[in-house]
Amino acid sequence: MIVKKDFELIQNYLSDASNYKSTNCDALYIPETYDELIELVEWANQNKIPLTISGAGTGLVGGRVPLEGVIVSLEKFNKILELNQEQKTLRVQCFVTLNEIQNFLREYNLFYPPDPTEKNCSIGGTIATNASGARTLKYGSTRKWINSLKILLPNGEMFELKRDEIFAEGLSFNFQTNSGKIYSFKLPDFQMPKVKNAAGYFIHPDMDLIDLFIGSEGTLGIILEAELKVIEQPKDLLSLVIFFENFDNLYDFVSISRDKNKGKEYSLINPRALEFFDNKALEFLASKFNKVANKKFALWFEQEIYNSSFNDLKDKIIEQLFELISKCNGNVDEIWFAFNEKDVNEIKDFRHSISALVNEYISKNDLKKVGTDIAVPSNYFKEFYRYCCAKCEEKLINYVGYGHIGNDHLHFNMLPSDKMQNELAQKLYRDFCIKAIEMGGTISAEHGIGKLKRAYFELMYTENVLNDMFKIKKYFDPNLILNRGNIFPDRFYDV
Repeated sequence: MIVKKDFELIQNYLSDASNYKSTNCDALYIPETYDELIELVEWANQNKIPLTISGAGTGLVGGRVPLEGVIVSLEKFNKILELNQEQKTLRVQCFVTLNEIQNFLREYNLFYPPDPTEKNCSIGGTIATNASGARTLKYGSTRKWINSLKILLPNGEMFELKRDEIFAEGLSFNFQTNSGKIYSFKLPDFQMPKVKNAAGYFIHPDMDLIDLFIGSEGTLGIILEAELKVIEQPKDLLSLVIFFENFDNLYDFVSISRDKNKGKEYSLINPRALEFFDNKALEFLASKFNKVANKKFALWFEQEIYNSSFNDLKDKIIEQLFELISKCNGNVDEIWFAFNEKDVNEIKDFRHSISALVNEYISKNDLKKVGTDIAVPSNYFKEFYRYCCAKCEEKLINYVGYGHIGNDHLHFNMLPSDKMQNELAQKLYRDFCIKAIEMGGTISAEHGIGKLKRAYFELMYTENVLNDMFKIKKYFDPNLILNRGNIFPDRFYDV
């Protein structure tokens, strides 16, 4: 076990990519074996010492930042354990990064579909937050790609949890762990928003128990290992950026291209990613990517081709794409098309650079990040985006709008010029959350709640629902040692 107490040695663990910071930490523990970790958790549980579990630090909601107690870094659990090519599964430890997974699988002509923007995120972190990303449109979030988990419960018990083994009966769970301990508890009775959602615990009648732990932000147990589903690499990939003069035309293209009943005219169009950038985002990116200079709106379109006769199919898909671009008044003369792997990677870099540049701006100006992770039903997306723009323009706050428009999921990042504007931006953020909830949306579509969004999470559900969710936390973690401050406001711990 490595133990560090000197502030200079642990300060890198006291913040995350949102620039959320803390100095409230007594020590950093880095276990090198599962036995060391079990001993640490048992000690903390007996002495009621809060443990904040630290992943790779790429989160955007302060989840790994401690409010008190000690930090436990899982960085030594970083091994790829087993690939089963026949069953297409990969077993890994929690600190293996997404980038390492994809590089490893590439050698076997396989890939893991979830695609969070930050490639250096740890797989355990993505499971804890049910992360998603650009390919969610086709493949869904992390949840769909997890076969099993090895979890360390707050009492120090190791729990092997496989999908399709333990189900709720309605809203009641009754099951036994490996040690013979019986768990019996009820789930809250409420309706989750019918959009892409990562706010609070996943709750559904007759649900699989594994889905309760996925997205629970480390509040119920520590994820140590996972078995992932993987699939074959496509034979080819269509990747292009399309430019539009106005937002309505861009959204028309999105609506038609993702429609399952789009008709024969566009039947071959089946995107795995639809990502948009508004004029402010393009201005922000233009210094690095000259191709987007002086453009109004852009849409990144990506589609896989699996068919063995893919050359003919590719030509037909491109033909239909150009017809649809024309129909929606896109600029057919200035499409940024990827012709080879280098071009594909440049477009990916373009997509991923926006969030990195925003984080850089926030950090350089020593501000708190104020960016939405909001999804709303598709019939409200245009109204919601325009509402956010109008509010910022009214208050003279600069902003960039982009995100996973295929899932009606908006990353609207405000770029305040100083701390006073930063406070005003945070008030606007609350307005945005309220508006989204009124529309039937969520305040967090993929990043989770962490510590930064707890006040907004309270806007989504009644006090009774929040209390019932917290009862699940308390059932698994009666001494409330794991990731205190994640998801639930402080008052829930003061009982």
